[in-house]
Amino acid sequence: MSYPPPYPHDPIEPIADDVFMVRGSIRMNALMRITRNMAILRHGDGLTLIDPIRLDPSGEAQLRNLGHVKRIFRLGCFHGLDDPYYVDTFKAEFWSQVGGTTYTTPAVDRELTESMELPFPDAELFCFQGTVQPESALLLKKAGGILLTADAIQNYGDYRHNNLPARLVMPFVGFPKRTIVGPIWLKIMTPKGGSLRSEFDRLLRREFDHLLSAHGSYLRTGAHAAVTAAVRRSFPG
Repeated sequence: MSYPPPYPHDPIEPIADDVFMVRGSIRMNALMRITRNMAILRHGDGLTLIDPIRLDPSGEAQLRNLGHVKRIFRLGCFHGLDDPYYVDTFKAEFWSQVGGTTYTTPAVDRELTESMELPFPDAELFCFQGTVQPESALLLKKAGGILLTADAIQNYGDYRHNNLPARLVMPFVGFPKRTIVGPIWLKIMTPKGGSLRSEFDRLLRREFDHLLSAHGSYLRTGAHAAVTAAVRRSFPG
């Protein structure tokens, strides 16, 4: 089977006890390369990759030194490009909500639901209700709370790993340097005549101080206030 290649990325970086991140990128088309991030959770000698990105040989060696890749978690239905590579290469279990139509492989081994018991401690799964396609977030209850998101909430402290065309365009298409509700995601995922405001309000009832989204940069503190402000901007009134 042929897999997409690795795209430029940083080394694996620790952000809390047994929590790591990789800032990377993905080529959207011939002109645009944008950011894409992966979270890595370690429990015992097992690793869970959240919305994974494929790493270059040096990065994959670093990953193998952390532990054994046991699980792949797909939080966002638009993030699945590299899931087959990890499932096939590491014989990892694939955990995802069902019903997404953008990436339909690999087969789901465990369906993600809010009521399920997670395979690692001190964590809570949040599943958006009423979206056109499935989307979830993961709250890690450590270091003041770390919120992991896919496309629903994004943070841009800088535009690193976006190429020049992307950097020039992003401020004008709804991706300024701040925390945002993903505007393209919101347009696609909101049912006709509906609103997802109540779901963001439900998410904001959780406590968290840090945010790692699948795009942009890691927000190391003040995430709850930043997300609150982003929700108010996207749902005025």
